[in-house]
Amino acid sequence: MADTDIWPSEIRLMDEGRKLRVSFENGASFDLSAEHLRVRSPSAEVQGHSPEERKTVGGKRNVAIIGVAPVGHYAVRLDFDDLHNTGIYTWPYLHELGVGGETDFNAYLGELAEKGLNRDSPGER
Repeated sequence: MADTDIWPSEIRLMDEGRKLRVSFENGASFDLSAEHLRVRSPSAEVQGHSPEERKTVGGKRNVAIIGVAPVGHYAVRLDFDDLHNTGIYTWPYLHELGVGGETDFNAYLGELAEKGLNRDSPGER
């Protein structure tokens, strides 16, 4: 699927900001948890400038999205209640998180365990 085929038809906050429903014109629809979106933020703060610099962020089980702002015609910026708001979530990235969501979230849980972090206590490594 080309990036041009991935276009949202609806973006809606749900469950008091704990989920973001993203529906696409291709028929795909995903309920993405705020926690997953936060810990996989595409921001340099989380991703670094290379794969080696990527951080594993703990303590975000109860994070909520408090704002969704359009960025041009290609993305949204999500504002989280922990004051993180520097990630630009493109339509293809949101689609990717939806398609691989369970696998990716399980990988995140493995990273937490490997680094001695957890979903309830803040920390990053």
